[in-house]
Amino acid sequence: MRHCDARIAAGKKLFCLGCPLNCVFRTQADQPYARSMLTEGPSRASKITLPSIPAALAAAPVAAWSEPISIDTYLPETPDHFPAFLETRVYQGSSGRVFPLPFHERISQTKSPHLWQAIHLENEWLRLVILPELGGRIHIAYDKVAKYDMFYRNNVIKPALVGLAGPWISGGIEFNWPQHHRPATFLPTDVSIEHEDDGSVTVWCSDHDPFARMKGMHGIRLRPNSSKIEARVRLYNRSETRQTFLWWANVAAAVNDDYQSFFPTDVNYVADHAKRAIVSFPHARTSYYGIDYPSRVTPESPDADRLDWYRNIPVPTSYMVTSTDGEFFGGYDHGRNAGFVHWASRDISPGKKQWTWGNAPFGWAWDSNLTDADGPYVELMAGVYTDNQPDFAYLAAGETKTFSQFWYPLSQIGPAQEASADVAARLDITEAGARIGIVSSEVIPHAHVRLSASNGRVLYDGTHRLSPAGPFLYDVSFCQEQPGDELELRIFTDEKTMLTLNPRQDEEITEQPRHAEEPAAPSDVGTIDELVQIAVYLDQYRHATRSSEPYWREILTRDPQESRATAGLGERLYDCADYEGAVEMLSRSVTRRTQWAPTPLDGSAHYRLGLALSRLGRQREALNVLARASWDNAYVVPARYLLAREHAKMGQIDVAIKTLRDVLTTDNRHLQAADLLALLLQTAGHVAEADQVLANTLSQDPLDAWALHLRKQPVTSDATVMLDVALEYAAAGFIDHALTALDDAAALLPILAPGQVNVGPLISYHRAALLHQAGKAQEARAAVDAASRGSSKLTLPSRLDDVDALRTALEIKPGDPLAASLLGHWYYDRRRYADAIRLWHLSLSSTPSTEVATVVHRNLGIASYNVLRDFDAATDHYHCALNGEPGNAKLWFEFDQLSARLGTSTEERFIQLEKRQEIVNQRDDLTVSFAQLLIDVDRARDAQTLLAERQFQPWEGGEGQVLAAWDRAALSLARSANTSNNHELAIRLLEAALRPPQNLGEGRHPLANVSELQLALGDSWAGAGDMCAAEGHWQQAAQSTGDFTKMSATPFSTQTHHAIVALHRLGRHEQAQQVAQKLDTWVNEYEESVAKIDFFATSLPTMLLFIDDPAAERDHVVSTIRTQLSILKNMDSSTRETANS
Repeated sequence: MRHCDARIAAGKKLFCLGCPLNCVFRTQADQPYARSMLTEGPSRASKITLPSIPAALAAAPVAAWSEPISIDTYLPETPDHFPAFLETRVYQGSSGRVFPLPFHERISQTKSPHLWQAIHLENEWLRLVILPELGGRIHIAYDKVAKYDMFYRNNVIKPALVGLAGPWISGGIEFNWPQHHRPATFLPTDVSIEHEDDGSVTVWCSDHDPFARMKGMHGIRLRPNSSKIEARVRLYNRSETRQTFLWWANVAAAVNDDYQSFFPTDVNYVADHAKRAIVSFPHARTSYYGIDYPSRVTPESPDADRLDWYRNIPVPTSYMVTSTDGEFFGGYDHGRNAGFVHWASRDISPGKKQWTWGNAPFGWAWDSNLTDADGPYVELMAGVYTDNQPDFAYLAAGETKTFSQFWYPLSQIGPAQEASADVAARLDITEAGARIGIVSSEVIPHAHVRLSASNGRVLYDGTHRLSPAGPFLYDVSFCQEQPGDELELRIFTDEKTMLTLNPRQDEEITEQPRHAEEPAAPSDVGTIDELVQIAVYLDQYRHATRSSEPYWREILTRDPQESRATAGLGERLYDCADYEGAVEMLSRSVTRRTQWAPTPLDGSAHYRLGLALSRLGRQREALNVLARASWDNAYVVPARYLLAREHAKMGQIDVAIKTLRDVLTTDNRHLQAADLLALLLQTAGHVAEADQVLANTLSQDPLDAWALHLRKQPVTSDATVMLDVALEYAAAGFIDHALTALDDAAALLPILAPGQVNVGPLISYHRAALLHQAGKAQEARAAVDAASRGSSKLTLPSRLDDVDALRTALEIKPGDPLAASLLGHWYYDRRRYADAIRLWHLSLSSTPSTEVATVVHRNLGIASYNVLRDFDAATDHYHCALNGEPGNAKLWFEFDQLSARLGTSTEERFIQLEKRQEIVNQRDDLTVSFAQLLIDVDRARDAQTLLAERQFQPWEGGEGQVLAAWDRAALSLARSANTSNNHELAIRLLEAALRPPQNLGEGRHPLANVSELQLALGDSWAGAGDMCAAEGHWQQAAQSTGDFTKMSATPFSTQTHHAIVALHRLGRHEQAQQVAQKLDTWVNEYEESVAKIDFFATSLPTMLLFIDDPAAERDHVVSTIRTQLSILKNMDSSTRETANS
């Protein structure tokens, strides 16, 4: 096989081959966010033009070449440089922390042509385009036979604020790992093209994940004579500790009313995120996501409860298969008679999911946020080592997992009922006969097709040539003799059975799976074993708002030496760089585990203890403990690799080489061991053997950065990856090699991708640590000083090695303000709050630059509020930060949020923002806050104008805030108009509120309660003398007792009050009293409930910075509803009659 060494650098161009009611009310189709908007206007002009295949490759069975393509692009704006401390952010059901990545909060509103490096793959059947600079995604997959884009083709790169760190784009296939969505989805990968002897070509894309620095690599392979797209995935945990991960290949499919998703026919139930809700499938027999699907079924729409049709789902909805024996799923456009199949082995790939924004204005708004003219889409995701989101598997230290997934086109046969990696089939049965439909992704010259009945009768038997050129279709007549209840379609060759299909005649109902439940509080858990399982689960699933520590601590109250609890706490302490604390806890665990026998059941505690001892420089103790850990086969590879590294550091080259050979005998995919072996062989003069080792490594992984560096080949365009290489040398004691690699990393800083961590200062600190280790004190001090000379914007540590280097820098230069601040940032992210605050104060006491001081004061403002509860200090620190950057809109937004929480008057907040209108205009959130303040000071017209003139960009999960301000402004203006008897103006204002303009960036959720608007609109029509119209709107208001708040449906809310008033307006007083009684019962129960963050929350948009007390929010809602109920109770009959007249 051959590899093309095109390494993609960001920005470089590289080539390598009757009643007025009907007039008043608007249906969803009449809303501004309608599907038609997606194909209107100048956005039509955006279209990707693909280059022709190079002449030199025209005859190749698979052509592969690198050539940029111009795509109209809306680029993310520069992220702010303040660390994003999002400890309680919930994202996709797990932690939404982004540290050390910068947090993007705005996308450019102007598109312009942008040259994106693209790798093109083409054979007789398919044309693919891969974009290495956008996470290595497949952007285009064109079925040349059906003349159909298998996957959603987005003709613009139009990010919306959906991703973990902000920008995210729709279309093609996104490869999500180690969590969903891919943290580096908008960052570049390294790329290499592999040519195989049989003509197959694989495009490899690789990076190191931003959090644990694990190596993720996927290769997109096309073969000659095949319409199959293969994703060859290689996941390698290059860290020293066990990590969790999931893998979801996220396929986007263009949809319309004719689009149907299909899953194996034994799928009877699907689950929401975290399995918090379960519903039957494909017919939803109960409510799901707040939608009563059974009630939607009518004679005209008998399938309106089916979740496999996009057209039926009005709200944002995820569903994931709970159980199946099938290995396939996909999507099919009945209008185009084309679609695709995904296949992967059930042994590793249980995950099968559909997501949609919903076929309603709310979803259409998001479609518009993500494309100009290419319309709606659904995501059909394939999960490997996972069946839900979140559902994380483990990757041990040094472990490699490899697997493949496959997609191929489907046409003319309809949704597949069964599929293998090679063929898909469907059998449609009527009383008169059956139609056989087969699609093949391979050329199969002699395929046997046999249809037989349960009574043994063969209904059809033939041999045919199957190929991707077209489907095999055949109609079988039963000739008046019914074959029985069961038929079997078998497709086979002389060598193997390729597919067997036994279609289900009737939907089989099985027992509904159990939905997930929130774990009990630690003190309420009955057994130690349950406490252990809960603690492990919380860490494994990266839970955002619950910690494992209280469960471990509860165990120790029952058994102070319990080995699993001490080990669990020791691991947490190690991960937080508290090595002394880790040694103490892990030593306790080892003592208990070896109380009766010196060799424990597993070596995990020994292994972790060895790591901690090594970090503390207690090398001899570390060697002893790691050696004992290696007695356990589960730890023989990682422990002996660390032993080899320690021996190398001690200069014991021969011992290290022997140890590494043992490691590779056990696991020849441990490429760090292979690379270190090559380095040691070079050092020992065995150059030829070292070259052979490196060649073998690169045959497995052509983008192994350390191996490439050892071979003096181009390595990467990513400075963060090059820094990882330097640290590999350093860990083995090769200081000179490490310093050279640091120089190579520094050389890549000018082309660092936007949104990537700025490792420039970290490179200097690592250089200082290495020089300090080598005894070069003056050079080490100079390196520390050099760290502060450049910009530290977007610099954040992520590795324990970074932490150790910063600690060393503070030994070299006590009080170094940048090192102290960076270490403080890391501590705060790891919830070592006291240490963070101490270091930030140290930084301020050491005359930091204005840039550093501003960040530190801002961070101390957050810590003073969230941790110390010192509100005066929080205010003072924000004042200092604003003095440092008086024009920073993010600081002003945060300060305004702090001021609101501290009870600063509306007038004072308004005055301080009114004077800074240009700053307010820089941010959506600050604009919304200012609009609310304008309404508070009776300037609703100005608020409406402000909102109407800005293009807003909502966060997924944070929708509704702009609409809330828009509605409130309209209601305020309408009240004023009605007071002045200008009812026509009030009606226009309220109708406009119900139809929010597109510039707000969001549509109204179908379950959102708009009874206040409908009530006010009814009152306005009544004032205008049109009681028919008034009653129509009151009826609309009266129907809305429930609500959609905090991204979930609720039976009652503060809006329910307006529905009750509307019932009184309609004279339905008894019904009003019944609803009021239900509301009273609900609010009493709500008041008695434990105030806490929902365990299964998927998004917490209001808790991104300052931590609010859930009890305060609950009490505010209770107080508001109690006041409303009091007003309703005090309405006497005469008042009601007057209100209803």
